[in-house]
Amino acid sequence: MVGLFLACVLQTSAQIDPTKRELIQLGYNQPIQGRSPIAGYAFYYLNLPQFYHTNLTLRLAVAPVYLDSELGISDLIGPNTDFAIGAFGGGFADGYNEVRGGKYLKEESFSGHGGGLSASLYHLFNPSQTIPLNAVVRVEGHYSAYIRDSDTADNFELPDDKGSIHVRSGLRFGGQEPLIFPDVAMELSIWQESQFRANSGLYGFNNDRRVEVSSHLFWARALLTYTFPTLQHSFNVNLTGGTSVDSDRFSSYRLGGILPFASEFPLTLPGYFYQEISAKRFVLLAGQYTLPLDRNNRWAFTAVAATASVQYVEGVEQPGHWHSGVGGGIRYRSSKDAWQVVLAYAYGIDAIRNDSRGAHSIGMLLQFDLERASVPLFDPGQQPFRSRALQRFFQRTF
Repeated sequence: MVGLFLACVLQTSAQIDPTKRELIQLGYNQPIQGRSPIAGYAFYYLNLPQFYHTNLTLRLAVAPVYLDSELGISDLIGPNTDFAIGAFGGGFADGYNEVRGGKYLKEESFSGHGGGLSASLYHLFNPSQTIPLNAVVRVEGHYSAYIRDSDTADNFELPDDKGSIHVRSGLRFGGQEPLIFPDVAMELSIWQESQFRANSGLYGFNNDRRVEVSSHLFWARALLTYTFPTLQHSFNVNLTGGTSVDSDRFSSYRLGGILPFASEFPLTLPGYFYQEISAKRFVLLAGQYTLPLDRNNRWAFTAVAATASVQYVEGVEQPGHWHSGVGGGIRYRSSKDAWQVVLAYAYGIDAIRNDSRGAHSIGMLLQFDLERASVPLFDPGQQPFRSRALQRFFQRTF
């Protein structure tokens, strides 16, 4: 695929975030054997409450060739009911990588560019409670244009460029901060999303695959993260399950890899290629435990494990419906938690490689918190579009 990093953007959460955040996130997975899709992200994330007015919140995620933005307006509809408008777009985020039977098929993969607009409603049911219960309704218009990569087969017909409407609704009790290692988090949520496409139809080799007119997804998540105050040990448990109606390759659940910000709901499987498994139904249980290695908790060892039962989307089936992976890594964080880095190894127990089971990969995660470092890149009092400089920097660097 063209490009060194995927355009990875944080999706809209289930409420307007009241906390100022300014983060740089980097992540990369590399398999030790076999060729795979590029699995990485590099983006600048800004959440800025009181953006020129006390009831406005600006959220930006700037990747090398992609921008996702949202302007939230608190209490616009009524008490505890917020409204937000968003715009997003750029390169490569709408591409598709065909992985089938543990093999990355470049001749059946292609790039996609696109963008769109969104409108969201957020309602807080329990403003006096510690753990928030939020409802979200989001409508998004999206347009995708597909182009061949250098390795796409000449006789592989691309899908038609398409416009689509996505309608999502959900309930979220609790939530999790956009950090690689939050100290405490808890979430119970349930979601539904319908996708309606203006252009459907057949594509591929001799029209052997289909883009559905509409697809409907239903999923739920239970998550708990906790850090013991005295020991400073921490753990994370995540149970996610989903099903779908009329899903296709573009609307399926994609499992694989260990990138925590690859999507709003990352479906991680250690040791697997990024988004290796395409499922129409799944149940995924993942856990993580972090053990400090020094008195100041700067060095720590992290162990991860995940297991999933899946039903495959038609056309990308493989033997077996159970997938598991394990891994471990070393984390270092600076004083004041201004930045932290993780180097990890993972083993995909059931991943298919060369007609056998088992796959190895390595990875890296880095988070730089500019708020804690006291070196903000974005100051609306000086220049409201200063963050574009970071985008140009990433374009030159990567």
